[in-house]
Order: sequence, then structure tokens, then C-alpha cells
Amino acid sequence: MTRLILRKPYGTITVQDIIDEADVGRATFYAHFAGKDDLFRNGFERLRDDLAAGRRRHAGKSEDAAHPLSFSFAMFEHASRYKEVGALLGEGGSTIARTEARRILAEFVKADLPAGGDGTISRELLVEYVVSSFLTVLTWWLTRKPSLSPQEVDLMFRRLVIHGAWPHQTG
Repeated sequence: MTRLILRKPYGTITVQDIIDEADVGRATFYAHFAGKDDLFRNGFERLRDDLAAGRRRHAGKSEDAAHPLSFSFAMFEHASRYKEVGALLGEGGSTIARTEARRILAEFVKADLPAGGDGTISRELLVEYVVSSFLTVLTWWLTRKPSLSPQEVDLMFRRLVIHGAWPHQTG
């Protein structure tokens, strides 16, 4: 699927394209997947596994590892390996990609947030804010600033979320 997505828009890919690329029969494909969208969603389970492994790999390596946004560096690192496919998260991309990425990121953000919080902002809103902010930064990076390293863009994301756009202003 990834090889096909690199060559043509997701919406134009057919099951026939997939089975030709994978050199499998139609019956074999349908024995494992309900269709191309199901195959595509299934690929996001690999993303979840990669993120979990990335978090474990970086745990204890720096003071940032214990940070409540511990998913972010692993995700930027993952995205840097698949920059071409990252276009699926942008405006012209796949709804499935955006939905699945949101779902997985929300899971990681919820796990990183301390229980209870300070009670002034609902946990649901906080998760949505962090996930939306992350996807905005990720899309910006992949489409406009691909020369930045995962470390550089992760630092920008963390600063934005933790300190906000106007960190020294008072309300």
C-alpha cells in the first residue's frame, strides 16, 4: 500500500492495484481484509507499535523522556522515515489517515496526561487541543519545512503546547 501511495493518490488506488503490487490473489486479500480502507487502517496498528517502541527507546535518555508529551518525538521520528506518506494527513489527504492518526495520538496523549489535572480545563478538551496542535505542526513540517530534524520540530511543538504562543503575557 505504501509503495502505491507514493506513486498515486490514495483515492485512485484499487484492490486490483493492491493485489497486483503484493502479488497475491483476490481471495487471499479478502481473506485478510474487507477492502483497501481496511488494509489502510490496519497499517496504523504498525504506527501504534512504532510509537510505543519509540517511547521505550527514548525513555531515560533525557529529561524530556519523562515529559507529558513523550509520544511526540517518537511520532516525529516515525514521520521523518515516511515523509512522502505524511501528505495523507494534509488537506488533500485521506480522511482515514487523519482519523486513525487522531485516534492513536489521543490514546498516547491520554496516557501521558496526569489524572485529574487542575480541574479548570476538561481532560477531553486538553486531549483534543494537544492532538490538533500536534497534527498541525506535523503537517506544517512535512509540507513546508522538511529540512528540520525530528528533534528540532519536536522542540517547537513542545514549546508551543507547554508555553503557548505568548508565554510571557498575562491574561
